[in-house]
Amino acid sequence: MTDGAEYAGGTAGGPDTADGRDSTDGPDTAEGPDAAPGEGGPGGTPGGTGPARTAGTGWGGEPETSDSLRTFGAVVQAFREHAGLTQEEFAPRVQYSRQTVASIEQGRRFPQRDFIERAEHVLGAFGALRKAAQHLSRQPGLASWFRQWAQLEAGAVSLYTYECRVVPGLLQTEAYARAVTLSVPPPPGPEEVEERVTARIARQELLHRRRPIALSFIIEQAVIERRTGGAEATRALIDHLLGCAELPNVELQLMPLCQPDHAGTDGSMQLLEAPDNRWLGYSEGQQTGQLLSDTKDISVLHQRYARMRSQALTPTDSASLLTRLRGAL
Repeated sequence: MTDGAEYAGGTAGGPDTADGRDSTDGPDTAEGPDAAPGEGGPGGTPGGTGPARTAGTGWGGEPETSDSLRTFGAVVQAFREHAGLTQEEFAPRVQYSRQTVASIEQGRRFPQRDFIERAEHVLGAFGALRKAAQHLSRQPGLASWFRQWAQLEAGAVSLYTYECRVVPGLLQTEAYARAVTLSVPPPPGPEEVEERVTARIARQELLHRRRPIALSFIIEQAVIERRTGGAEATRALIDHLLGCAELPNVELQLMPLCQPDHAGTDGSMQLLEAPDNRWLGYSEGQQTGQLLSDTKDISVLHQRYARMRSQALTPTDSASLLTRLRGAL
């Protein structure tokens, strides 16, 4: 599985960290999935909504835009100006950066619940912001079953991904993302394609977050050798993967084509360490995704991922193999 979005499109952006402060302070752009409608694997709708809500990441932070977001932002701005506060003065009072405040007021960022509560208190909004927040809607494109995981992912301390279907969305190039989006029926319209691709690429801001996420990826060699998008797209993809592998917070391993002892035969999976150091898992399939929070389930996923790390090529050998694959194109 990838991220509910590898297949679907659109995704949550970089929510703020548990203490309410912006985790990136970077550009507020929409982010997106990896494959097509959903990231991958079977399961029902995201189970365990309770656990996910207490994992310490808050509820918002999705850089996206909609009429309801723009309206909410205008209401916040009106109350702020009525209170005689500039964005610079207001931001520290709600414990967010000025950039985040600006993004929310412009309707480009989904507000976290703690932002709404603090703004209510600071601005004396008489419950107006809480009422307005009830009518907020997210940008189309993000698979509904993936939204909760995307919120958790954006504030994660560590993220482990095993993928046997497509390159994870965090590592895709624009050409590869476009090819994957177009390859899965039913064919999306031109606007939907652009929405998905733009969102997916923007999501990669997570790789460069100011407070880095420890990222581990295990990708099947066959995924690269499939040459999704053609030879030119594959060459660009491999160059991109090699560049990502050089980042200090990224570990990239390939699972070789010939590996008789393989702990990942049950399919793609993800493991995430939340800011409170609690671990959660995610699996995905056709049109569905499942959030896992039970400690026994998480233990099983950890055992499998640890085993696959030892079965896959080392990061150095993986880089060498990628270079050879590129040369063969």
